[in-house]
Amino acid sequence: MNVAKSGYRVFSANSSVACTELAKKITERLGVELGKSVVFQESNRETRVDVKESVRGQTIFIIQTIPRDVNTAIMELLVMAYALKTSCAKNIIGVIPYFPYSKQCKMRKRGSIVSKLLASMLAKAGLTHIITMDLHQKEIQGFFSFPVDNLRASPFLIQYIQEEIPDYRNAIIVAKSPSAAKRAQSYAERLRLGLAVIHGEAQCSESDMADGRHSPPCVRNTTGHTGLELPPGKQQAPFPGIELPMMMAKEKPPITVVGDVGGRIAIIVDDIIDDVGDFVAAAEILKERGAYKIYIMATHGLLSADAPRLIEESAIDEVVVTNTVPHEVQKLQCPKIKTVDVSMILAEAIRRIHNGESMAYLFRNITVDD
Repeated sequence: MNVAKSGYRVFSANSSVACTELAKKITERLGVELGKSVVFQESNRETRVDVKESVRGQTIFIIQTIPRDVNTAIMELLVMAYALKTSCAKNIIGVIPYFPYSKQCKMRKRGSIVSKLLASMLAKAGLTHIITMDLHQKEIQGFFSFPVDNLRASPFLIQYIQEEIPDYRNAIIVAKSPSAAKRAQSYAERLRLGLAVIHGEAQCSESDMADGRHSPPCVRNTTGHTGLELPPGKQQAPFPGIELPMMMAKEKPPITVVGDVGGRIAIIVDDIIDDVGDFVAAAEILKERGAYKIYIMATHGLLSADAPRLIEESAIDEVVVTNTVPHEVQKLQCPKIKTVDVSMILAEAIRRIHNGESMAYLFRNITVDD
């Protein structure tokens, strides 16, 4: 289908061949050709983009999958979006299945909310809309000054459970921490299965990291501002009769499993699987409690560092992820890793947005808590 018939173009902003596979699947489903462009890194590691065809007055979709080199992928997307903007494209819509820096969406000590910074950069580069999938926190959508469609991978993963896991009716959905219980509950209710939660962790979870704006003071006695400058390292004396209460430190309980997993198939669900240490530890606990098979289901399979080796050597029987992130190398290293294709819903989202159709069909039966 040529541009005259379709009215839009689809480009890939990746310089890596492995990262263009999802873009090719999406364009095949849409019946359009991938736009002609060249994205490459110069000898000094600068990103260069050359768009090889006219985009004036057209709606452009940029598909960008995020490989291990996250920062390069971001620059490729920004440079291509700006190139299309300066080439007079009418609308520039980013298709970013895995949104990078999504875990850095809260203030940590004297850090920054990087996902908000990235949202501002994308808007400045020329994007007018993005399509993504399973944001780490749904509130990230509020960082953007333009529309965000946050698609869900759960229908595909639930279908995999029903079709590929024998005797899934004897399974139980497991949240590896209390913070993941809401997602696990959604799976359990849709599959009509029980729910278990692992409580107690060996290390601090993300939700326990200190917030620099609201964290309790390091010392018990603190005072208000008096306008006097003190030398570094000196504590200001409290006002007479003023003593603020000190926050009690948290203490993790011993690891326990809330729910009966004995003689059951345990299915751990999450949005991202990157550093697999927590998943491996959870699998060992579930094995000790009597689970005879353990599956991991996640939308984004980053699988960094030694993740394939750790999975292969662990009690985990299978790790199922979608193709939002390229992981073919990891699959060669670990046959336990399986892939679910989500190009269908991404292609349908592109088609509906271009035709001005409602997106409600893609969110049917999806609730606020999902």
